[in-house]
Amino acid sequence: MSDLIFIKGLALEVVIGVYESERHAAQPLILDVELAFDCQRAGHSDALADTLDYAEVVGRLRQWTAQTRHALLETLLEEMATLILAEFPTRHVRLKLHKPLAAAALGCQDVGVEILRTA
Repeated sequence: MSDLIFIKGLALEVVIGVYESERHAAQPLILDVELAFDCQRAGHSDALADTLDYAEVVGRLRQWTAQTRHALLETLLEEMATLILAEFPTRHVRLKLHKPLAAAALGCQDVGVEILRTA
């Protein structure tokens, strides 16, 4: 199966960072998500119940990240991948997390972490 459902550029506000200055207020992160899902049934039925509802994924990720506090993007992504694989019908998830304030501080276009996890 090569079907993917994707979410690109999801804006999240998260308390994350290794520096003390980052640990007191949420900062913007940008998330890209790819979910392996067989879209064939939904393509034939035209029914939301037959697909992986990306609005549900977005809502769950926003709710969950609002409660997290981590030092590393890697930790946040590992836990996020575990949550997605446990709660949604996908065989693999690819997550790419961008940290724009860190990129600006370093004078570069983008920094972040990308992982791929399989059920």
